[in-house]
Amino acid sequence: MSKLVPPHGGKGLVCCLLEGAERDAELKKAEGLKTIEISNRAKGDLIMMGIGGFSPLDGFMTKADWKGVCDKFLMADGTFWPVPVTLDTDDDAVKEGEEIALKGKDGVVYATMKVTEKYEMTEADKKWECEKVYMGHGEDSVDGKFWEVAMEDHPGVQMVMAQGKYNIAGTVKVLSEGDYAERFPGVYLTPKQIRAEMEKRGWANVAALQLRNPMHRSHEFLAKIAIEVCDGCVIHSLIGNLKPGDIPGDVRIKCIQTLIDNYFVADNVINAGYPLDMRYAGPREGLLHATFRQNYGINNMLIGRDHAGVGDFYGLFEAQDIFDRIPYVKEACPEPGKALLCKPMKIDWTFYCYRCDGMASMRTCPHTKEDRVILSGTKLRKALSDGAEVPDHFGRDEVLVILRDYYENLTEKVEVKMQKAASGQDMK
Repeated sequence: MSKLVPPHGGKGLVCCLLEGAERDAELKKAEGLKTIEISNRAKGDLIMMGIGGFSPLDGFMTKADWKGVCDKFLMADGTFWPVPVTLDTDDDAVKEGEEIALKGKDGVVYATMKVTEKYEMTEADKKWECEKVYMGHGEDSVDGKFWEVAMEDHPGVQMVMAQGKYNIAGTVKVLSEGDYAERFPGVYLTPKQIRAEMEKRGWANVAALQLRNPMHRSHEFLAKIAIEVCDGCVIHSLIGNLKPGDIPGDVRIKCIQTLIDNYFVADNVINAGYPLDMRYAGPREGLLHATFRQNYGINNMLIGRDHAGVGDFYGLFEAQDIFDRIPYVKEACPEPGKALLCKPMKIDWTFYCYRCDGMASMRTCPHTKEDRVILSGTKLRKALSDGAEVPDHFGRDEVLVILRDYYENLTEKVEVKMQKAASGQDMK
């Protein structure tokens, strides 16, 4: 019997991906179905449903699920889920009860779907979703500023407000994992594959480090803290789409592998990637990261400063605090499998301190910010993009060589905006 945490939802891994003759037959059938084009975000969601990463989801959410998730973190059946997983369309002709094919922007048919519900999404509905899911307690979200700033600076809000006028719900049959396995061999790993590897290593108590930025010294420090108190750590990178100005997955994965090769005991770490796009939902996305990591067999989610944040929409540790106020934390879950079992591993603000002569955190270092190198992915991207000097102890030399080469070969650069959290303005 496995010692790893069970998948979320109490139904085991729910994998919607068809294979072999069954897949061939469904692809043939899809040729005769009405086709709608889906967003890159929906493509990632479909692949996660296909491989079991979004267990227990087997399709896109109904209106009751959408409303319950936005309002109470709960699907209609009482299962914890932190962000809506919905499919939008502007197609008036899509009807409830019909089967449709879902085609990506790359022309690939990723799934077929039986439409069980079609519900209108007004501008007011979309705004309500944004306020529930993307509005935090940072300075860009309070005092009436959210809608003044969000349509310019929050990619998650922009994504929701640009969605079609309907959401459609229904179960899916997934037909493709895209090209992730070819682009990221040995790194794009399904929940079954990661669980098998951890079982082989004898791991039971496992942490995940979420990455969308190049791995700097704070990330390295967090992973090593986890390795000290757990059986191992999965460095789990987003390899789907990011906002303009972020560093692509292949470059980040190369940086991580370089760090592992030079600064980690390889038996205690797994370098892996998953196929989602970033939603930039801050605290809610931190919960999503924990939810799907449970499906990968991971029971601890590292949550540091400004996890999954963007701009100044969220408080520095809001993504930690939210774990204390979700359903089933203080009250018993009637069906225990429906509660979130992956727990947050909360780590304070980390940095390099010259006087401590090493990595430290606000809990361990008594010195002032003048003694510290303030580390953040945004700050690193800003320095590299501007051709500025990267301070000592910000990143490992071997990694900076890779990143400088990437930026030197860019033909078009995007301005990297510095938010207060990344600059260290709020540090005492």
